[in-house]
Amino acid sequence: MKISAVVLAKNEEKNIKECLDGLKWCDEIIVIDDDSVDKTAAIAKKQGAKVFKRQLEADFASQRNFGLQKASHDWIFFVDADERVGEDLAEEIKARLNQGSLPSGFFIKRIDFFGGKFLKYGETDSIKLLRLARRGSGEWKRAVDETWEIGGEKSELKSPLRHYSHLSLTDFLTSINERSTLNARVFYNEGKRVTFFEWLKPAAKFIRNYFFNLGFLDGTAGFVFAVLMSLHSFLVRGKLYLIWRREGGWK
Repeated sequence: MKISAVVLAKNEEKNIKECLDGLKWCDEIIVIDDDSVDKTAAIAKKQGAKVFKRQLEADFASQRNFGLQKASHDWIFFVDADERVGEDLAEEIKARLNQGSLPSGFFIKRIDFFGGKFLKYGETDSIKLLRLARRGSGEWKRAVDETWEIGGEKSELKSPLRHYSHLSLTDFLTSINERSTLNARVFYNEGKRVTFFEWLKPAAKFIRNYFFNLGFLDGTAGFVFAVLMSLHSFLVRGKLYLIWRREGGWK
């Protein structure tokens, strides 16, 4: 089975080479570049990737669906520029795709690198993303925190995708601010309002991740990670409330 890897990127000159190095086993590598102003596109081309320029316009699902259109092969594997595919995951994918009976797609566990180590518990332990699927099995939905909605049977791979998104607290806070703004706008467009119970969700998220999902076993890094993910949850609701006040006529 031949496989196309699709990578979304914007100003990722520090990440893109290492990301693409982990995808050289794929039959085709496509980079969808969101008008980077650094050397992202040049590095990707030097690595042998096909580079397509396209503005994100705050819609990740549309960007990924554009990647689906550009991919040539029967299986498509989505990876972000700040993610790494290790040899273990690469070998598992190749072995599974060479089996006779195959599902429509595969979920892949993603582990976060934070505080100088890979987290094993908390929210990280529950993240499983549908990133590998057959061509034509479905499309991506939702502008942010997008999901690949495909038909047919789905399976799960054992080897993880490694995520190096938050190498500093500043990077993490910047990401939280940007993502929470996008999420709030999507929720507003969907007509979602901030009820009393919605305000309780950030605290509930911390309790679930830190205690029930054993985030405390990751030490200080696990505590900080749980706090920051709860902050993201709070900011989404706070920004949604302010949008309704400003644009929806709430008092």
